Amino acid sequence: MGNSFYRDTWAEIDLDAIYSNVKSMKKHIGENTQLIAVVKANAYGHGDTEVAKAALEAGAGMLAVAFLDEALVLRDAGFEAPILVMGASRPKDVQIAVDQNIILTAPSFEWLTEAEKNVHKGTLSVHLKIDTGMGRLGVRSEEDLQQAFKFTEGNPGVKIEGVFTHFATADELDTAYFNKQYAVFTSMARMAAQYDGVMIHCGNSATGLRFPEKLVHAVRLGISMYGLSPSMEIKPELPYELKEAFSLHSKLVHVKKISKGEKVSYGATYTAEEDEWIGTIPIGYADGWVRRLRESDVLIDGERMPIVGRICMDQCMVKLSSYKEIGTKVTLIGRQKDECISVDEVAERLETINYEVPCTITLRVPRMFLKNKSIIEVRNSLFCGMKKVTDCPE
Repeated sequence: MGNSFYRDTWAEIDLDAIYSNVKSMKKHIGENTQLIAVVKANAYGHGDTEVAKAALEAGAGMLAVAFLDEALVLRDAGFEAPILVMGASRPKDVQIAVDQNIILTAPSFEWLTEAEKNVHKGTLSVHLKIDTGMGRLGVRSEEDLQQAFKFTEGNPGVKIEGVFTHFATADELDTAYFNKQYAVFTSMARMAAQYDGVMIHCGNSATGLRFPEKLVHAVRLGISMYGLSPSMEIKPELPYELKEAFSLHSKLVHVKKISKGEKVSYGATYTAEEDEWIGTIPIGYADGWVRRLRESDVLIDGERMPIVGRICMDQCMVKLSSYKEIGTKVTLIGRQKDECISVDEVAERLETINYEVPCTITLRVPRMFLKNKSIIEVRNSLFCGMKKVTDCPE
């Protein structure tokens, strides 16, 4: 079947941008604060193993994911760095984490006791989650925290290596609720600090960008590692430039001229107001380019051109400013000449947050990984599962 891909749609991941964003955060927080690179959800849709490698090369000391399965993918790929699973894992599965040297999150004292029963050899390393007001996972009182540490003192099968919390509003200009959570965490972390070697961390990207003095031992760098602001609200306040890593491209596969009054796509919702050139590009809602993006722009030859008619499962149509050759590059996210369509612009069109946009571009869209503006790897999940391949079309 070959090691390439055979459709004219792909995403490009700028690994130099990932590297730069990690370096910038490292400089911002200082050498004494660790950096945990968050590569959950296939690195926010960018590519977990490739992003993890770039982040570690730039100075990250630990990786973080949401689920045990994601951690096992990284171990299977040969990563030896510490990996923290931030979501809930089943107590019955903890021996797998012990065997693979993976750190799990303990979301409650009850979970801790159940997990300990399932450790048959070795020691399970955990970070104990503290719920200071996010309302998802974690112990909620100093008594629960103390109880957890006392339990592990008498049960060598489990060791608490860290405690952490997550802020609900660190990306908002109003800091009242953030300060309330931070006060709760500071009080509880003071007790945890009595135990030698316990890592204490509370900072996501927004916290690291805005309050580096509050991070304690580490920052968990997620969205900003990919060059995206944690929110539009704090974007003007960013302390350094973020470099966007994700772009999305296609090519014209069909070009035709239609007459005034002719219609385009399902439902015949678009009617040509004059004789028009229409181009077809092979991307649709099955790729994550959802129907709500109709009438948004794409870039062709550095010029904005609108999508017309309903977006189909695998294709959509564009009103061209003039005749274009089949094979002409189309950029849906990214830059052409002096024009740029950012992830933020697409998120605004969808009335959502920038986190969601790269995550929703499905794995049937191949990912090209670039260094020094050259393609070094291609990941094509349709042909290769999650394996890397090196051939790619020009």
